[in-house]
Amino acid sequence: MATAARCSSRLTRKASTASRHLVLGLSLALAATVFSSSALAQSRLDPLLAAAMEGTQTPAVAMLVIRDDKIDLQSVRGVRRNDSAVAAQNDDVWLIGSTGKPMTVALIARLAEQGLLDWDAPLSKMLPDLDAINPAYRNVTLTQLLSHRAGLPENLQDAAALDAFFTDARALPVQREAYIRATLLEAPVNVPGSEFAYSNSGFLIAAVIAERATGADFETLMQREVFTPLGMDSAGFGPTPADQPQGHRAGKPVTTAPQKADDGVPPMYTPAGNLHMRLQDMAKFAIDQMAGSRGKGKLLAPASYRLMQTAQNGSPSAMDWGVQASIAGRKGPVLTHGGSDGNWLAWVALFPESGNGVIAIANAAEDMGADKATMGAMGPVFAELAPPAVAKP
Repeated sequence: MATAARCSSRLTRKASTASRHLVLGLSLALAATVFSSSALAQSRLDPLLAAAMEGTQTPAVAMLVIRDDKIDLQSVRGVRRNDSAVAAQNDDVWLIGSTGKPMTVALIARLAEQGLLDWDAPLSKMLPDLDAINPAYRNVTLTQLLSHRAGLPENLQDAAALDAFFTDARALPVQREAYIRATLLEAPVNVPGSEFAYSNSGFLIAAVIAERATGADFETLMQREVFTPLGMDSAGFGPTPADQPQGHRAGKPVTTAPQKADDGVPPMYTPAGNLHMRLQDMAKFAIDQMAGSRGKGKLLAPASYRLMQTAQNGSPSAMDWGVQASIAGRKGPVLTHGGSDGNWLAWVALFPESGNGVIAIANAAEDMGADKATMGAMGPVFAELAPPAVAKP
């Protein structure tokens, strides 16, 4: 998890640390929240959500359970915004934060399968005109960028320059190009290729590479290569519409576009996590990922699923799944991810061998207890989705 010294903004503190929190810490957090193993057999999900939300300020929590590669249970509890009585609905769309990163990787994998990108090409070949670049990054590959092993800082370290993107009126690809030119001048946080260091910037660089290779903007590519093939028809970019659940911060709904990094993420951050969609569409992607691990995926070739879901050497991260042997005392392997922009909180945990999994999301973050509410709701579910982990001798 990021240290305080490296957390220069809410964007840095929230958008990235939530993703690692699930990979590295959810097993401990959930171990204390697992109820009886028959919790789901005795009730639907709503009572679990109610119990988990108790004592928090979380306006709404939604959860979806996947069993045998199909949506099995779904429920939502609470309100779309806490200054209104309008209830959240199962068909609402939610901002999913960094849980969208594996979707970015799937897009890159599609382009690699088409021969448009090369996982192992050096950055100097993929972006040959970027002469002003820290030499340490010249041999960084797409694999390293998307597994957080490129040595890049989490975000652009110049706070004023980062904030300027929130009000930038240029086209999103132009903004992303300007962003990566700035971030590639910064010093690496470790030797590129050596170890895990969470970075949103790596995903923005990969997006620019994809945009250059195809001549299309990232948003068009995501729609064409991922959303449409999987039938994710509710998926969109940026904040949720006004008549849908709204993110919350400091006890209030966030109803205006972010103006600085303390507010959320800028629009051009889509490749690193600025998508919204229904939970059912998140589930379509999750189900395809799990099926792909067994050679039955629709979106990618078997080798691409393996690459996405295999932890890199010396790292807890694949591309961009966290890979765990167990979670909350239940047997894996399990693929995990979490994400937040400081106004929302989302979690995904998948058991690919069985085709089981769970997605939980809240329209608030830790400052309003959304971590307690979402993890507390997920806890009882794990006992129903996977057998107990074998105790180490």
